[in-house]
Amino acid sequence: NNNNSSRVPSKPLLLAVCAACIGGTFQYGYNISVINAPTQPVQNFINQTWRERYQTGISEDVLTLLWSTIVSMFTLGGFVGAMIGGTLSVKLGRKGTLLTNNIFALLAALLMGLSHSAGLFELLIIGRLLTGINAGIGLCVQPLYLAEIAPTAIRGAMGMGTSVFITGGILTGQVMGLKELLGREEHWPILLSTTCIPAFLQLLILPWFPESPRYLLIDKGDDEGCKKGKMMTQLLFPFQNRWDSYFAKKPWELFTDRSLRWQLLTVVVLNIAQQLNGLNAIYFYAGYVFKQSGIPDDKIPYATVGTGACECITALTCGMLIECLGRKVLITGGYTLMGICCILFTLTLTFQEASPVFPYLSMVCVFAFILSFGLGPGGVTNILTTELFTQNARPAAYMIAGSVNWLSFFSIGMIFPFIVLGLKQYCFLVFLVVCCLVGAYICLVVPETKNKTFLEIQNEFLSSNKRKVGMWHVIWRTEGSLKCSFAGLNEFY
Repeated sequence: NNNNSSRVPSKPLLLAVCAACIGGTFQYGYNISVINAPTQPVQNFINQTWRERYQTGISEDVLTLLWSTIVSMFTLGGFVGAMIGGTLSVKLGRKGTLLTNNIFALLAALLMGLSHSAGLFELLIIGRLLTGINAGIGLCVQPLYLAEIAPTAIRGAMGMGTSVFITGGILTGQVMGLKELLGREEHWPILLSTTCIPAFLQLLILPWFPESPRYLLIDKGDDEGCKKGKMMTQLLFPFQNRWDSYFAKKPWELFTDRSLRWQLLTVVVLNIAQQLNGLNAIYFYAGYVFKQSGIPDDKIPYATVGTGACECITALTCGMLIECLGRKVLITGGYTLMGICCILFTLTLTFQEASPVFPYLSMVCVFAFILSFGLGPGGVTNILTTELFTQNARPAAYMIAGSVNWLSFFSIGMIFPFIVLGLKQYCFLVFLVVCCLVGAYICLVVPETKNKTFLEIQNEFLSSNKRKVGMWHVIWRTEGSLKCSFAGLNEFY
C-alpha cells in the first residue's frame, strides 16, 4: 500500500504483521509468562531427579539456584540473540532471519518436552537458553521487518504489532497455565513444549510474504527483487550502482559516529527504562494486593490473567492512537502517569491496614500502572528505535538496544528482590525517579517522528539538539542527495 493518505493497513499488510509477530515477539511474551505456572511441579521434578541420581534429597539452596538458573537462562539467551540478530538480518534478510530463528524454538520445545521422560533437568536449562535466543533475535529483527514494509503514514500503527503480540503472548501463556488447560502438575512438559506451535505457524505463513524491499535494494542491491515488493512497485529506476558502496554499520561504529550520538543515547535510555520503570515490581506486588483485597488464593491466577488482558487491551489502544497523537505524547504521557501511579501505590500500600478500602485502591493502582505502561512505553520504545536511525545504522542500533534491554532485564531480576526486601513498599519511590527522569529526557531531547521519513527524522534530531553544521554536510552528501535525485525514494528511505 503506497498511498500515504491511508491510515488503515491493508489486509495483506495486517497478515504480514501477524505472520512476522506470531513467531517473533509473541514468543518473547509467551515464554516470559508460561514458566510461572509450573514452578512447583518443575521443582518437584528436580528434587525427584536429584534423589534418584545421588540417593539423597536436594538442599533448599541448591534447588533455588537450579530453578533460578532455569528461569534466568532466558535472559542470557535473549542477550545472545540480540547480539547476533542484527548481523543475521543483514546476512539472511529480515524474513530469512525470522524463518531461520524458528529452529531455536523447535529445538527448545523438543528438549523441554523430553526432559521429564529423560530424567534430565539440564535439558530445561538448555531449552530456556534456546527460547531466549529465539526471543532475542525476534525482538531485534521483527521490528525491522515491520518498519521496512510499512508506508510512512501507518508505520507507527504497524510497529505496534510488536507490543500487541508481546502482551498477547504474555496473556496466552497465563491462560495456558491455568489448571483447566495445561496447568496441572503432570502436564508441565507439554506446557513448556507448546512454544513450538507459534514456530510452526510462522513457518507455514511467513514464506507467502515478500522480503523487506528496503533490505533488497539497499543491503543487497537487488533492484529487481525490490520492485516485486509492494512498497516499491512505483520505483522504475535501476539503483544498483548507486548503492554499491552503501554498507550496514557495525555496532562499534555507531559509538564513534558523532551524528548518531543523541539517537544512540536515546535508545539506550529508553531500553534501560523499559526494564527499570517498576512494571516488574507491580507484578510482584499484584498477588499480595489481590490477596489483601479478599480474593481467594485459588482465584488469584485468574486475577493475574486480568492484568495480562489489561496490558493487551492498552497495546491495541496505543496502536489506534499512535498515528493520531504521535509517539512523543504517548510515551511522555505514559511515563508521567506511571510516576503518578507510583506515588499513589506507595500511599495505598503504606496504609493497607488502615481501612478495608485501601486494598481495593491498591488494585486500581495495579491496573492503572499497567494501562499507563501499555499506552506508551510498552509499545512506542521499539518504534522509536526503528525511526531514529536510517537504513545502514538500524540493524546495529537494534543489536545495541536489544543487548541493553536484555542486560537490564537480567539486572533487575537479580537486584529487584533486594530492593523490595530493603525498601518494601517504598521501592516505588525509586521507580518514580526513573519515570520522571525518562519523561523529562524525552520532552527535552526526542523530536516527534509521526509522518516523517527516516531521513527527515535524522535531520530534525540533529537540528533540535544543535549538532554541528559539518554533520549536516556529511548526511547531505551520503543521503540527502539521493533524496533530491530520486524524489520517489523519499517515502521509502
